[in-house]
Amino acid sequence: MFLDLSNARQAHIDERLRTDAVIWLNSVRPDGKPHAVVVWYLWDGEHFLIFSKPKNQKIRNLSHNANVLLAVDNSKDGSDPITIEGTAELLDTPTRQLMNEAYLQKYLPRMQSMGWTAEVMAGMYSQAMRITPTKLL
Repeated sequence: MFLDLSNARQAHIDERLRTDAVIWLNSVRPDGKPHAVVVWYLWDGEHFLIFSKPKNQKIRNLSHNANVLLAVDNSKDGSDPITIEGTAELLDTPTRQLMNEAYLQKYLPRMQSMGWTAEVMAGMYSQAMRITPTKLL
């Protein structure tokens, strides 16, 4: 397991990763320039699951360089940041097959507020990725 849940700080990080709505996904363009984007995600305790439009910049970046940096901070004063290095893997499995109950519980109300169903979102965000964390910073 990536986080030691017997450690109070790491247990707090796990809780934040399970409940925060968005995370910053930072990747590197083929020309070496950084690229950062806010994404929805699901943390299962070992991996992050993220869905993307298949032709977005982040997908092109990850095809070139799988190293990423994830960052979270939902506090107004920056007092509770979480930063994680990881490696991304682009998945061939269709988004709808990966959109499990935990993902739907977390995001279906947001989808519905935008007039989407899970099927609509899965059609638009058809490229799935799994990020394996390698280092907690």
